[in-house]
Amino acid sequence: MSDAPTMIDALLFSWDNNDDYAQRLVADLPDAQMTHQPAANMNHPAWVLSHLHAYHPVIVALIQGQTFDDPKHHPFGMQSKPVVDASVYPTKAVLVDAFVQGHAQVKSALAASDSAALNAPVLLDRWKTVMPTVALALGYLMLLHEATHLGQLSAWRRVQGLPSV
Repeated sequence: MSDAPTMIDALLFSWDNNDDYAQRLVADLPDAQMTHQPAANMNHPAWVLSHLHAYHPVIVALIQGQTFDDPKHHPFGMQSKPVVDASVYPTKAVLVDAFVQGHAQVKSALAASDSAALNAPVLLDRWKTVMPTVALALGYLMLLHEATHLGQLSAWRRVQGLPSV
């Protein structure tokens, strides 16, 4: 980082922390627990990791000024619901690896970008009025959206009497 952190530095700092936190939240869980729902419709680890990973290619496309499919139509997008059927999800190892790799791809794309990329318009019509620039979309997706779901995992752990991480 430079002496005066930029928006990109701030996003990368938080992104790295989210990556570490996500891995710690599931590190001690066996595969069988990844789809456990201690309460009806509670987001479980398999769904949360699948949902968040669905946004990684979207974030890369935003940074690179490319079009992308609306993530609400993704099998684990905003319209999906967590299910207890473990066969719907990859194994924990695959989920964690995909999440980590997706984080690395976002980090690489963002580290190679500049303020022009951040000031570019969002290309998804549904988001244009709420998040008209890439910077606003990145702030939402990389910080608020991801941290919200990681907080759900933390709460999921506590409901089951698991320790905090």
